[in-house]
Amino acid sequence: MTPSSTIEFLIWLLIAASIIAVIAARLRIPYTVALVLGGLLLGSFNLPILQRLFAHPPDWLTPDVSLVIFLPALLFEGSLKIPFRHLRESLVPISLLATVGVLAATLISGFALHWTLGIPVLIALVFGSIVAATDPISVLAIFKDMAVEKRLTIIVEGESLFNDGTAVVLYGILFGAVANSHLGISTGIRDFVVEVTGGAAVGVFLGYIFSKLTQRIDDPGIEITLTTVLAYGSYLLAQSLHLSGVIATVAAGLMIGNFGVRTGMNSRTRIALWSFWEYAAFLINSILFLLIGLQVRVGDLFHMWPATVLTIAAVLAGRVLTVYGLVPVSNLFSVRIPLRWQHVMVWGGMRGALSLALVLSIGKDFPYRHQLLTMTFGVVAFTIVIQGITMKPLIRLLGIGKNNDDDYSRARVRRRAIASALSELESMANSQLVSGPVYKQLRHELDGRLENANAAVDSILGENQDRLAEELQVARARLSVAEKSAVEQAMQDGWVSANTASKMIDEADLHSGKPSAVPRKSAVAEQH
Repeated sequence: MTPSSTIEFLIWLLIAASIIAVIAARLRIPYTVALVLGGLLLGSFNLPILQRLFAHPPDWLTPDVSLVIFLPALLFEGSLKIPFRHLRESLVPISLLATVGVLAATLISGFALHWTLGIPVLIALVFGSIVAATDPISVLAIFKDMAVEKRLTIIVEGESLFNDGTAVVLYGILFGAVANSHLGISTGIRDFVVEVTGGAAVGVFLGYIFSKLTQRIDDPGIEITLTTVLAYGSYLLAQSLHLSGVIATVAAGLMIGNFGVRTGMNSRTRIALWSFWEYAAFLINSILFLLIGLQVRVGDLFHMWPATVLTIAAVLAGRVLTVYGLVPVSNLFSVRIPLRWQHVMVWGGMRGALSLALVLSIGKDFPYRHQLLTMTFGVVAFTIVIQGITMKPLIRLLGIGKNNDDDYSRARVRRRAIASALSELESMANSQLVSGPVYKQLRHELDGRLENANAAVDSILGENQDRLAEELQVARARLSVAEKSAVEQAMQDGWVSANTASKMIDEADLHSGKPSAVPRKSAVAEQH
């Protein structure tokens, strides 16, 4: 395929993705569902024009190249959005599901396929690692639409972010074992630990350096370019050091999202940054789904339906056992995750772009490649289409969603938005970007709007004591965290002993009405 024909191929893919996106919006169905169906249709129709346009993917799309193109952008975009504070609150369940959960899901689905379909055990385990990672794109869009509790959203998103990394590392180890016809358990564990910890160190270091660079630059185009270099550079550097490029990219994204964005970017740059990476993820998801759809035929799915059904059942069984088995363990050490949430976590464990990227990276001479590709697409199609369509009814049935479009929520958001505008105005004034008269007029207008917004919130809270109690509890919890962090920092600086610091932290917990070392559940979580 020549460079011009490659560009033509990609342009036609983008046109197809755009048409699918428009149709999905008009029919009000999830975009990923439409991509699955659209990819199948493109690959199955025998129209001459479609055969000419889509029959031959670019020959440069080798296994190594496909991972480098697709993975860094997907992982970096996901890691930009997650605050450290929210991750810390749910670190135990996220860590368990993203490590032990991935290993358990790989073993369960892999051995199930080995015993039922007769696939060699190492190849079956490679497939298990391919479909072990979850993809929350569809389910998070549903959560947002139905105003699901924030902590559940963070758990689902955080698990997906980190199990991507562990699944790819595990996939690489198992893939190498197939090539060597041998899997050394101790060697595999050592390689896993080294790749994960080393990749995290590379990502944190580069993320910190690039965050410092953004503090010295005030140009959205340059800063976005730097994040692009960071996303792909951290991946490539870690890979060259035989570490996990995936983990490095995730760690770098977390550093930029929590440190670089907060300390080195103004609101204009932040909005541009998020828009750019959202588009990048949209673009790569579209290309991945369509590429694999072009390589899988509907006839293949029908011909292999027994194997596909068994595969879906094995993947679902792995998800059921990992969630219902590991969440009770995490409940012993962290804020309890209600059973209702666990049901949603099981059914929300969809597979998507990462699984497609991994299976596309398998070379054509790999044993059972076509069968693995078809089964992977079958699993992704089932989880996205069937589970995606039934997720909203399940959330309604469990009563998890809440209404965040009432007067109270709108008034609070309006107040926060005006406060942000005031902060930006002060920054502009300090930088001499506005003259004195303009500053005074704008300040007067914003102060008036903020006063009205505060009055609206106060009026609502005066009539609704439950709202007041809930806001008071959340505020006390945040103040307690800030107070304890200051005590811990004082201890590290040598101002007080560890024993005194421990007592002061207990006092802070006492004043906040919160038991020491045990995070307090939110009012909404307690209801469930």
